[in-house]
Amino acid sequence: MTTETLINVKNKIRSIDDFPKPGIIFRDITTALKDAETLKVIVDYLCEQFKDVKIDYIAGIESRGFILGMPMAYKMGIGFVPIRKPNKLPAATYSQEYELEYGTDKIEVHQDAFPQGANVLVVDDLLATGGTAEAACKLVKKTGANLIGTAFLIELKDLKGRDKLKDSPKIVSMLQY
Repeated sequence: MTTETLINVKNKIRSIDDFPKPGIIFRDITTALKDAETLKVIVDYLCEQFKDVKIDYIAGIESRGFILGMPMAYKMGIGFVPIRKPNKLPAATYSQEYELEYGTDKIEVHQDAFPQGANVLVVDDLLATGGTAEAACKLVKKTGANLIGTAFLIELKDLKGRDKLKDSPKIVSMLQY
């Protein structure tokens, strides 16, 4: 992928100052996703980064990990598994708490989401502090599957989320801010 292509994708992402609170710059990916060619470039890029890795499933983190993970799974010809907020999955689940700026939250996956030993790639739109991604990686391991990597459209480097993903054999972010 050329530097020009990456710049073009970055230019499609809208930055909104002071959202959701003062001092935050929100990276709005909806402006990139609505452009068919940009969406294709994003999905193709993320898939290409894992072309030499055996992947059985993509686990997408609610909600924008669904938006990126599903077309990636389709393109790769593999299954997709949602990692959801609490009380959204109907069968028995594993839960994993993670820390927020003020308090904690948690995410869940079905206990039977993956066969033992399956190779799973965790996908989300944004790597910030790394709490949600770290929790998703722990959930994959709780199921008995193998975590083979994590993929993100955007990484906010100053927040050092990558440091929490020491168990991820491969960490890919298409764009860094």
